[in-house]
Amino acid sequence: MGHCEKLERMYLSSPTSEAYDADIDITEGAATVTLPVQDKQFHAAGGVHGSVYFKVLDDAAFFAVNSLIEDVFVLTTSFNLHLTRPVSGGELRAEGTVVNDNPNQLIGEAVAYDGDDNQIARGTGTFARSDTELSPEIGYE
Repeated sequence: MGHCEKLERMYLSSPTSEAYDADIDITEGAATVTLPVQDKQFHAAGGVHGSVYFKVLDDAAFFAVNSLIEDVFVLTTSFNLHLTRPVSGGELRAEGTVVNDNPNQLIGEAVAYDGDDNQIARGTGTFARSDTELSPEIGYE
């Protein structure tokens, strides 16, 4: 099994991904995260809470970056997002890519879409190599 497939298994086995019923597809330098919109994700006005937008955007950018790093787990050090359209149903999809893979500065970005392929948000993050090795203990298998 290759690196990207192991990252997918790690993602899918994490408690937070299970809680959101999220799915992921990872290729070298890119990742797509999808999750169904659920009523429990809504704020008081009936739209998806911004934290859910952050989840799909950060996950897509993060795993795009980690697809290029084969020895350790990366960490999000900062993430900036722009919410451009509300969502109240269907599915969210975020497509992440690597903008810069310089060893001293890893940058990923992601664009999120609703079920009708309308762009609903975008985000850019910086990521750093951690001390946590990619291993079966964290689901990388």
